[in-house]
Amino acid sequence: MLKKFRNKNEQGTKTRTLIAKEQPRSPITEQFRTIRTNIQFAAVDEEVSTIMTTSAGPGDGKSTVNANLAVVLAQQGKGALLIDADMRKPTVHYTFRLPNHVGLSNVVTKQMTLQEAVRPTDVEGLDVLSCGPIPPNPSELLGSRMMKELLSEAKKTYEYVILDTPPLLAVTDAQVLASICDGVVLVVSSGKTVKDEAEKAKELIENTNARLLGAVLNRKEKKTSNYMYYYGS
Repeated sequence: MLKKFRNKNEQGTKTRTLIAKEQPRSPITEQFRTIRTNIQFAAVDEEVSTIMTTSAGPGDGKSTVNANLAVVLAQQGKGALLIDADMRKPTVHYTFRLPNHVGLSNVVTKQMTLQEAVRPTDVEGLDVLSCGPIPPNPSELLGSRMMKELLSEAKKTYEYVILDTPPLLAVTDAQVLASICDGVVLVVSSGKTVKDEAEKAKELIENTNARLLGAVLNRKEKKTSNYMYYYGS
């Protein structure tokens, strides 16, 4: 059974363990590589360098999928930047065990430059821009001109920019970002995500004229092994 692997650091804070980093030979990691390959095939005719990951509702595992996808992109030798654009419940800094004193909110409000706010990780080729202080107006900041400029600037340095966003049905933040990203990956959870919710999430993405790259079915059990696999469609 695939779980959100967690351990505790020296301060006792709960953190996720990234399976794509810690267990590169795992069958689960191989499925993340399959997702990476599918995204790259989708980029044959059109540029796909800014990719956002979202889900219909909370608890579907989109942040775990997002972080592991960023790792396998970086492991291929591609410069990658993971941005925590969930300005309501940020988690990327926990996953990579980084401080969250400054981040995205500081950059889009012109308090810092992108270069000043980005932090390196222990995954070669992968940098992180954490959320930073949680603002009172996330949707407005994510839809601002500065956010568009930030993505344009990031694309000059990184081959891939991956954004972790809030669930689509909870708030409008993900819809706002979908319209300015090259592609969207929708995460659905086997046995949890209701079909109507998944269809509504797909409709919201299409309403923004965003490019839906595909869906990742999370927590789907493969009967012939003891693992739970991620499958990309």
